[in-house]
Formats: sequence, C-alpha cells, structure tokens
Amino acid sequence: RGPRAQDRVLCLDAMYVSAMLLVLTIGLRTGSEVYFEAALIIAVIGFASSVAFAKFVMRGEVIE
Repeated sequence: RGPRAQDRVLCLDAMYVSAMLLVLTIGLRTGSEVYFEAALIIAVIGFASSVAFAKFVMRGEVIE
C-alpha cells in the first residue's frame, strides 16, 4: 500500500513475479509439469493486469 497509484502498480509487479518464482521452485522440486504451466499462466495474467492497471492510472479508463 503505497502513497501513490504508481507504487501500487510496482507492488503488483513484484507480487506476481514472486508468486511465479514460488510456483517454478515447487515445480523444480517435484518435477511436475503442471507447475510450469501454472507459472506461465501467472506470468501472462500478471503482465496483462499490470498493463491494464498502469493504463488506468495514466488515462483514467482501461477500455477506450
């Protein structure tokens, strides 16, 4: 929880990268391919949500 909205976007990026790395680590330890697919999904959703949130902060709307 930051003083500005840009801080929240940065925190969102850090959280999805941390979650993705945690899932990748579990996947390496267990050897299951499901965790790698889950990490890929987390990365794609995290990227899309941070882009949408940044666009909302810049313009005030996501869909034009």
